[in-house]
Amino acid sequence: MGPVLAGALQLLALVAALALAHVPAGTYMARVYSSERHLRVEKWIYRGIGADPGTRMTWPAYLRGVLAFSLAGVLFLYLLQRLQGVLPGSLGFRAVGPAQSFNTAVSFVTNTNWQSYAGEQTMGHLVQTAGLAVQNFLSAAVGMAVAVALVRGFAGSRTGELGNFWSDLVRGTVRILVPAAAVAALVLVACGVIQNFSGIHEAGRFAGGAQQWNGGAVASQEAIKVLGTNGGGYFNANSAHPFENPTPFTNLFEIFLILLIPFSLPRTFGLLVGNVRQGYAVLGAMCTIWLGFVALMMWTEFAHHGPALQAAGGAMEGKEVRFGVGASSIFAVSTTLTSTGAVDSFHSSFTGLGGGITLLSMMLGEIAPGGTGSGLYGMLVLAVIAVFVAGLMVGRTPEYLGKKIGAREMKLAACHLLVTPALVLVGTAVSLALPTPPHSVLNPGPHGFSEVLYAFTSAANNNGSAFAGLDANTDWFNTTTGLAMLLGRFLPMVFVLALAGSLAAQRPVPVTAGTLRTEKPLFSGLLAGTVLIVTGLTYFPALALGPLAEGLAS
Repeated sequence: MGPVLAGALQLLALVAALALAHVPAGTYMARVYSSERHLRVEKWIYRGIGADPGTRMTWPAYLRGVLAFSLAGVLFLYLLQRLQGVLPGSLGFRAVGPAQSFNTAVSFVTNTNWQSYAGEQTMGHLVQTAGLAVQNFLSAAVGMAVAVALVRGFAGSRTGELGNFWSDLVRGTVRILVPAAAVAALVLVACGVIQNFSGIHEAGRFAGGAQQWNGGAVASQEAIKVLGTNGGGYFNANSAHPFENPTPFTNLFEIFLILLIPFSLPRTFGLLVGNVRQGYAVLGAMCTIWLGFVALMMWTEFAHHGPALQAAGGAMEGKEVRFGVGASSIFAVSTTLTSTGAVDSFHSSFTGLGGGITLLSMMLGEIAPGGTGSGLYGMLVLAVIAVFVAGLMVGRTPEYLGKKIGAREMKLAACHLLVTPALVLVGTAVSLALPTPPHSVLNPGPHGFSEVLYAFTSAANNNGSAFAGLDANTDWFNTTTGLAMLLGRFLPMVFVLALAGSLAAQRPVPVTAGTLRTEKPLFSGLLAGTVLIVTGLTYFPALALGPLAEGLAS
């Protein structure tokens, strides 16, 4: 079997598995977030945190809950790292430095999981499990809660209420993420992913030095890392490490877990607004972009030149032999079109155009299908913009799901859209203009520019993957990327929740002959086109200086 055919078959198997899971997973999540019943364990949690799950929140109250909970998570994780040296389970590792502790705490709380350190050489078992793994659950649940709040804004009528943040947070964690991650962890353990709390062992001597490794609760962290589109690996090599991702099957299974919730949430959206076809229209736009990018990535990586690449069957530099070009291409696109950031290959070693595809995937806002929750609410904001553009073309006041899209709604959508590009482009420009940070760039020229651009794109979009070749473990990059993660996560949430509150306060307008049918394939195409055009206009000059220049020169 040739490598191209093998990649195509893996893609078909993945699509089939996602199609089979879409209806049951989406329906189950809709039931979770619409249920009035509370489980006994949930009631214990509410009493423990002093929350009343029956309180209906307006958007400012919902936002205060999101920000307060996330701030507490940052402080807890920061202190856990700073105190690591005196805590049990440290494996002898010292306390993490202040700048890196800040960066890591912000990274995992914002669902970014950017790692400027080697996990197996920096974090002990306690920090990995009680700190990083816990935030993998909670940050994903926060994103899902905000997405559901926006959906309630479309479904609500003159109440201004978006539900209860604490209830949404607890339900998303207890009923969705924990059981799904437990099942996924068992599958990974059965397939060879390690799960233990062993210390540091010497595996042998190579090139005159000792090869050491330590174990850990890897399978459980790996499961929620990909299921919650987090991406932070237990080991520095992330999902390229055989302890995290040992076989081609586990590789495909991890891609499936990355895409499972984001591709199922459109059905949840359709059920909660009372029109499943609206969810399919959003899903259609997501699938079109994802499949298109996978096809482009495979083409660039299989379009090999020269005898070495021909013998390898494609651009194998930076890729694991056990996965090959096809599986690595699917993983790279899936991890950057979601807010995952896990990698099973070095994105920096992709072809010039292939690296540009991973960059563009994040620059789209990670909405096809996006992160757990963040992909859905990002796509719905762009749906509002697409409806507004369509309304301008026909001279009619735009409406979406029975809600008028007026000046306030468009301002909030536009602010949401502009936050991330501003953080990416300003952060990249300042880093390259200052005299000290460029010393972190090991590859000057277009590729070095792409490395810095990738770092801030990854941070501001809460992705977390890295282009490699960039020494980001400096005070400058730890601080600036940390700020980009914070602002890139929570400023868009402010605008999303404000938009949800504005929509929930409206009375639905009746459908007329002039209403744009947003459940049709035509709207899916309009939405996908809006995503690509808006992103292209925003980022094309920066892409031309980096990956496009490198790709055309090769």
